Amino acid sequence: LDLHLVAVDGKGIAGTVVVLRSTNPNRSPAAPTKGVMDQMNREFVPHVLIVPVGSRVTFPNSDSVSHQVYSFSPAKKFQFPLYRGSPNPPVDFDRVGVVTIGCNIHDQMRAYVFVVDGQYYGRTDSSGVWSAPDVEPGEYAVQVWHPLAREMRPIIEQQIRVTDAPAGNTLILRVATPLKLRAETTVPANWDAY
Repeated sequence: LDLHLVAVDGKGIAGTVVVLRSTNPNRSPAAPTKGVMDQMNREFVPHVLIVPVGSRVTFPNSDSVSHQVYSFSPAKKFQFPLYRGSPNPPVDFDRVGVVTIGCNIHDQMRAYVFVVDGQYYGRTDSSGVWSAPDVEPGEYAVQVWHPLAREMRPIIEQQIRVTDAPAGNTLILRVATPLKLRAETTVPANWDAY
């Protein structure tokens, strides 16, 4: 499956989270994984981490300064005391949703753990394309979200059909109205609520 996410003007939208969830209730979601969100140069790396529900994520600090990592998001609340290195246990992400991660010491630091219950997930590349070569044929609910969206709800949710066509499937999703994204440096006043 090649999914192209384009804006009203036809340009690709980079860095968008895409989740495919089978409409067949007998299909199991993707298996939990072990993820890592490090801290380097006073930034979280990666900025967006997508994990299946039930995954465990560690938050090492490879930076030269101490950090105090936390989340007040409804999908997962946790807080680590000021630390360097890797003294803390992994965090279990057992609820679907967007979890905003911050540092109590460095307010400009923020990142997102997107916890999914779909079979397939990923992010669009710099041209707005997400390629998933192993998608099984069937009906799926596709959900699209962007980390700079002004709202935490998905910007697109719709049903799609993936066939077993030998040439593959190409799907173009065009947003119906101009997408209003925050600037990278803008932290919304209520970002802890995400």
